[in-house]
Amino acid sequence: MTWSYRLCTLFFVVVLLAAAVTGTIFFMNNYQVLPMSYGPPLISTNQGEGNPLVTVERGDGSRVNIFIDPNCPDYSRNFLRPEGDQTSLLHSLTDRDSDRKGRRGQDRVLLVNLVEQLTELSTHARQTKTEYDSLRRGQRDLGQQLNALQSEQGRLVQLLSESQVNMVDVANSVSEALTSLQKGTGSIRTRLKNDLQRAPSRGTRPRDCSDIRAGGQTEDGVYSIFPTHHPSGFQVFCDMTTDGGGWTVIQHREDGSVSFFRGWDAYRDGFGKITGEHWLGMRQIHALTIQSNYELWIDLQDFENNAAFARYGTFGVGLFSVDPDDDGYPLTIGDYSGTAGDSLLKHNGMKFTTKDRDNDHSENNCASFYHGAWWYRNCHTSNLNGQYLRGQHTSYADGIEWSSWTGWQYSLKFTEMKIRPRREENKRPQET
Repeated sequence: MTWSYRLCTLFFVVVLLAAAVTGTIFFMNNYQVLPMSYGPPLISTNQGEGNPLVTVERGDGSRVNIFIDPNCPDYSRNFLRPEGDQTSLLHSLTDRDSDRKGRRGQDRVLLVNLVEQLTELSTHARQTKTEYDSLRRGQRDLGQQLNALQSEQGRLVQLLSESQVNMVDVANSVSEALTSLQKGTGSIRTRLKNDLQRAPSRGTRPRDCSDIRAGGQTEDGVYSIFPTHHPSGFQVFCDMTTDGGGWTVIQHREDGSVSFFRGWDAYRDGFGKITGEHWLGMRQIHALTIQSNYELWIDLQDFENNAAFARYGTFGVGLFSVDPDDDGYPLTIGDYSGTAGDSLLKHNGMKFTTKDRDNDHSENNCASFYHGAWWYRNCHTSNLNGQYLRGQHTSYADGIEWSSWTGWQYSLKFTEMKIRPRREENKRPQET
């Protein structure tokens, strides 16, 4: 305020001096032209509001008034009444102090609110820390429980491993017991059926082709036989040439004239022509193999006229079945020899499967998948009832296959399966 007051005072003095100088110059200019009879001009100043600031009254009575721009501040009132300005200044200071007090009050309220909020935040922080500590304790507990579960899991895995080992041992023991039982059963069957293995006397009905051969017949051909458990009898083709003869043919394929992709009933009852391609029938094969201990001979030939054979000293169908049809005519096979390699032992113990009766161990029906019918496992190493594909083929294992000799993509030209009672005096060809 001090500097502003001084500046305004200085400005007012400058204005007064300018007015005085102006009046003086005016007077001097007019003094030269006025007659000597006129007296000197009279200069006066006014402080009243609305009056000219400077009045120059000439000797002839005329006046010249000098006004200040009404937009300028009223310096007369400001500088002639310093007490009023002091009062205003005091009021301003008082108002400013009041404003400061008001702001201080507001700041105090804000400070109080801030303190309250900080208190709440501190309380919340303590609660959060408490919850965090609780969660940490819970996490440690969960970690301990997880470690305990992992330990228990390890113990269970160990127990399962030990159980599996024990189960394997039990399974091996059961398998050995079954093998021993089968051997014992075979011995009993041999002793009980010695009379069946002797050549029949004249006038007795033949039970198979070996009886016919023992009766003096030496020509291959169709004969009637009467198995012990099938007294009504049926016709078969007898091979009286191979290895001394007496073989009853149960399957024959030579030209593809008969479809072997058939259902269960057809394979159970038999189909085809006895003098050509045919399947004897599961019922008939079962009736034959349960009356004595039979062996199996399989002749094979490819389209280059190469020949091979496989011989099995043990063969049977449904030997231990109460109801062989319901049981699936399981295969008993063993004791291989021959030139074609073994492609049948893998099927030992398997039930017969057709396209409409799935008894194999595969997720799919092996008979449908490989277009045949056989004692499939998962699925086969031989498929002698497969499609007649005439040699090499691009499809996989769905022809007349004997994998150990020609692989899985060569369909054979000729196959013949035949059986006869096993005789100790039978001499087997040398294995290759």
